[in-house]
Amino acid sequence: MKTVLPLGGVKAVLTRAGAKTALPVVAVAAALAVYPVLGIGTEYHLTVAVLCLLLAVQAVSWNILSGYAGYISLGHSAFLGTGAYMGGIAAERLGINPLLSAPLGGVLAAGVAVALGAVVLRSRGAAFVIVTIALLLTLQVLATNLTRLTHGNQGLAMPLPPWSRETGNLPFYYLFLGLLILTLAFSAWVRTRKLGAGLLAIREDEGKAAAIGIPTTRYKVTAFASGAFFTGVAGGIYGYFLSYISPTTMFAVLASVMVVLAALLGGRGSLYGPVVGAFVVAIGSEAATVYGGGSSSRLLLFGGLLTGVVLFLPQGLLPGAAAWWRARHPRTVEYTDQEGALGRLPPVVASRVERPATGELLRISGVSKNFGGLVAVDGADLVVRRGTITGLIGPNGSGKTTLFNLVTGTLRADAGEITFEGRRIDRMPPWERCHLGLGRTFQTTRLFGGMSVLENVVAPLPDGRWRTAVRGGVTGAEAARARELLDFMGLGRFAEEPAGSLSYGQQKLVELAQILMLDTRLILLDEPAGGINPALVDHLKGIIRQLADQGVGFLLVEHNIPLVLDLCDPVVVFSQGRPIAEGPPGLIRDDPAVLEAYLGERKEPQDKSPEPEKEADQPC
Repeated sequence: MKTVLPLGGVKAVLTRAGAKTALPVVAVAAALAVYPVLGIGTEYHLTVAVLCLLLAVQAVSWNILSGYAGYISLGHSAFLGTGAYMGGIAAERLGINPLLSAPLGGVLAAGVAVALGAVVLRSRGAAFVIVTIALLLTLQVLATNLTRLTHGNQGLAMPLPPWSRETGNLPFYYLFLGLLILTLAFSAWVRTRKLGAGLLAIREDEGKAAAIGIPTTRYKVTAFASGAFFTGVAGGIYGYFLSYISPTTMFAVLASVMVVLAALLGGRGSLYGPVVGAFVVAIGSEAATVYGGGSSSRLLLFGGLLTGVVLFLPQGLLPGAAAWWRARHPRTVEYTDQEGALGRLPPVVASRVERPATGELLRISGVSKNFGGLVAVDGADLVVRRGTITGLIGPNGSGKTTLFNLVTGTLRADAGEITFEGRRIDRMPPWERCHLGLGRTFQTTRLFGGMSVLENVVAPLPDGRWRTAVRGGVTGAEAARARELLDFMGLGRFAEEPAGSLSYGQQKLVELAQILMLDTRLILLDEPAGGINPALVDHLKGIIRQLADQGVGFLLVEHNIPLVLDLCDPVVVFSQGRPIAEGPPGLIRDDPAVLEAYLGERKEPQDKSPEPEKEADQPC
């Protein structure tokens, strides 16, 4: 089965372009491996190559969180310094060779990342950027003031390497090259797992990612700690390479800027982009220092590169080159053909375990939600039973979507209780509710536009187990099941295309396929027929009815009243934040209170008594 990973994943290298694309990567790796033994250049050039590899390791590890998940860290060199000081202290106090203690430096750096990320990564925005800079400066202050441990500004001297002086920096070169290969392999492995798909989903739309079962905080902390580990190991080796470390050299803000610039220049979010950017930045920095008159020239170079990237290469070198190539070699893809969408139900739906259409699934009891002085939901009560299709109708602004957000955890209720299968859920995070069997679609589709259609469908996480997170994301059983659903939706040919390039109706179908990937027992549909070709409405009705026959409950918000009356039973009418009527479609259709609230008119009762006879005209 052919699988494509956008953004430079390893599977894309091996499948989409095959050997033609893999050959340059293998050739570059082989050239780096044999470069020192060919006798090209001097010891100085080998030292520059070591610095290039060091920066590449940091940029790739930085990319695991900041590239894949979109959380920008400006203090990444804090982990480099942590690893270096761990190696220096272990060598001085315990007599351990810094190379042997380098993994311990990685573990310590990962621990710092977990402690920080568990708190800071619960939120999104500028706070994380500021805290990472604060971490870098805090560690620099600690290294300066903990003189008994670190010797303060005097620094720590490392023991001499055990190999001969003639060997020079050759062992360090191969150590960093091996570490770079390991870091790249781990980054590629993450990218091919559901963990990687989840990180990309967080970057695209974190709220939607949580709504499809992705434990966003756990994923972000895992990525943060993983990147910190490899940088911490690099720090242990780097400190030994320098033979002397101090707070200002190991916790330098400029070093973090170089890491960020390397990833941005090469292509943030791509696999090989940070490596390319690291070599460009490191070589350029060294050239500016040697030929430009000192370190001030480096700052000018970095400023110019950053400005050029923002203005002319926002995607970076590798993604920009790939976009240029695609623009000059376009493929003809028809995005409006939905032929086949009215075909048979897919095996994944037909094989669902049937459940009895009895019993209570969802109970909403006295739930309220205020936005300042606006009461959006006012003490609402609602019950959805297994195997039923409950319609929720009402005028715009009546609180229907707010109620959906309260049920799924996007918003937290001010009062009341929400229970699912007898278990209270109104204090659970959104992903835990999803793992219990709650799924929803959105009124305006919220697909991850920068991800492929296939990645969108495999992104949902049915449970919170680690073994699920490290399962193959775009390969194996998950991908096969997703392709069956896409074939059923009539979108199989678009599995490898960016989801944002599909038509609005097709995006609705992809979002429904996302929900069907989960073992959902209750599906909340927010205007599922909106924007979809009318020919597909009957198709949607068939899907919903078959799932309901198998015990899945539905709560459906829809302004297409004929669809609701034909499909739903019971129907609940919402007005001013609370239900005002509930019953079968026929009863709701003729309810005077419903007509007044929903249509703005009251149906007057007919008086069937005969009209009185008019009196004959009388003369004045």
